[in-house]
Amino acid sequence: MQREPITQEGYDLLTREFKYLVEVEKPKVSREKEVAAALGDRSENADYHAAKEKLRHIDKRLFFLNALLQKTQIINPETLDHSRMHFGATITLTDLNTEETATYTICGSYESEPENGLITIHAPLSKALIGKQEGDEFTVNLPSGKKEYEVEKIEYIGVFTLKQHIKTEKEFGFS
Repeated sequence: MQREPITQEGYDLLTREFKYLVEVEKPKVSREKEVAAALGDRSENADYHAAKEKLRHIDKRLFFLNALLQKTQIINPETLDHSRMHFGATITLTDLNTEETATYTICGSYESEPENGLITIHAPLSKALIGKQEGDEFTVNLPSGKKEYEVEKIEYIGVFTLKQHIKTEKEFGFS
């Protein structure tokens, strides 16, 4: 089984969502289903079928979260060598063809927000960056074509301080 790296904050958020679904959302929707079933004919009972469908979605999400939690590996980026590119590092790159700079942070799949520069460790750019140091130049094949970059800066900023969207309990539910 391939391990999925994750920060402690990411792991805590996953377990919070799992716990919320098991302890709050699933019992609530089960009660909704029981109340709707008590109303009689289930074949034409929209509330009953809606609750049944919600339970199916909750169970699918719980299955997904459980599988993800089982394969996660918590990594604390602060303990890694900060002179080289690793999981959790924020890196500033210069495109050698256009001289444009971009900043990316390497994180786990569950924590990624590509639109905000948080890219999964499985992305082609991330794979090419691992082990690089400031000043290194490299070429990488991206979906948009071959690119040449220079590593300008490596720093370690907490992934969750950079995230623009952190799920809340309101978003965990299926209501």
